[in-house]
Amino acid sequence: MEKRQKITFSKLPQNVEELKTLKESNLENPFEVCALVVAVLCRYEKSVDDCINMLNFLKGPQPMSEYDKQFLRDRLKGKYYKPFSYFQGTSPENNYTPKEFSIEVFDNPYSYQSEGYVTLWMKSSGADSPRQLKLRQKGNQWFLWENFLLSDIRIPKADDPWA
Repeated sequence: MEKRQKITFSKLPQNVEELKTLKESNLENPFEVCALVVAVLCRYEKSVDDCINMLNFLKGPQPMSEYDKQFLRDRLKGKYYKPFSYFQGTSPENNYTPKEFSIEVFDNPYSYQSEGYVTLWMKSSGADSPRQLKLRQKGNQWFLWENFLLSDIRIPKADDPWA
């Protein structure tokens, strides 16, 4: 049976210090870690360095490579709305503007195929199918291993010349 968990943030973290104050930052719940990844990606437009520092915290003992940083740059440049599309209540019509910072994360029968890893899913309001994050366990904590959240989605209405 599919497990779903809704995670709500009162505000999005702006830097590693703020991230570490969130109860979810103990990294013991993989569903919460996935929600943290989305919250952190929302910072990219305003501060690439803060975003990368927070992602490095979420990646644990394996920080981001230059390839990872280039991947983020390629996927987010001019498309900073992508991570916001994972918050409930967003849509292309409201330019992916969330009323609250709530994300639903869920598993499926294939989530736990490899011991020490979990693949969890989230729905982007700009995509037809859910997107996934893969986490790796170390001790009782879960760390970001692979990010599949940044594929293209429908553009916001404000950016659509045909709207």
